[in-house]
Amino acid sequence: MIRVVVVDDHPVVRGGVVGWLDAQPDLSVVAQASDGAEALAMVAATSPDVVLMDLRMPGMDGVTATERLAVAHPDVRVLVLTTYDTDADIVRAVEAGAAGYLLKDVPLPQLADAVRAAARGETVLAPPVAARLVSRLRAPAVDAPTARELEVLRGVARGMTNAEIGRELFIGEATVKTHLLRVFAKLGVDDRTRAVMLAVERGLLEPPGA
Repeated sequence: MIRVVVVDDHPVVRGGVVGWLDAQPDLSVVAQASDGAEALAMVAATSPDVVLMDLRMPGMDGVTATERLAVAHPDVRVLVLTTYDTDADIVRAVEAGAAGYLLKDVPLPQLADAVRAAARGETVLAPPVAARLVSRLRAPAVDAPTARELEVLRGVARGMTNAEIGRELFIGEATVKTHLLRVFAKLGVDDRTRAVMLAVERGLLEPPGA
């Protein structure tokens, strides 16, 4: 019997997933959680084989919970189940130690099969997610923005002017502009909005409001 913990902050979604998985003869949902902190407690208490983990939840998010589970319970397989398929979300989850990444539009029979595959030690990726990862790996290598350039770009993401960014970072406005021009060149864009969007997609910046 494969033991599963389901983590999602939406009760209706969580209930539907739990009901389907519990109806399978070889699967048993041993606990539910509505955020990352609760998930850690439930895993410690129930020792599941697989955790179905939502990504964006109030309190501790799914990526942080996945990172902590990878350290505290390395034998537990975390399978992300989310509505988000941006590069940033995918990369953060995989780097945190997730064994798979599925989207919430996955048919329930395929979800059950994915849980079984994860329990066997396999990596499970939704087709759009796999395509994104392959595309990312095939993209030509470019110089990554420096820490200072990303600090400047974070200011842009917050809606700050060059002058405001300069005051916050204790650098001149001309220096801010130079950093931005370098970021534009490295990302292959020519405006501030596109630079922020692409940096978020590539996981260089946190999504706004994350």
